[in-house]
Amino acid sequence: MADTRAFDFVCEQLEAGTSLGRLEARGTVRLALKQAGLEPRSVTPEQIAVVVARILPGELGSRGVENGAALCASICADLRHLEAGEIGETPDAVFQRLGGTSSAR
Repeated sequence: MADTRAFDFVCEQLEAGTSLGRLEARGTVRLALKQAGLEPRSVTPEQIAVVVARILPGELGSRGVENGAALCASICADLRHLEAGEIGETPDAVFQRLGGTSSAR
């Protein structure tokens, strides 16, 4: 399963706003998500916004990123603009949208 659009978006913003490379940015976000008990393939924009606000600044600080808190605040603001249609859907959500039944019943 692919990572969600919210995860990819945060990683892209982190890479653009810091000296971290692609792998470093993705790894840093993955570690922050792991601390929160979340996975890149299923994280929602709301969930990752909390991680970006509360956990990611510390992860960036430990990697020597000086503007981490300000960058995280900016990323959180931008996350609000992601449309729900751009975010990866769970299988249950796809079946519900298509008129099928959910296994959560």
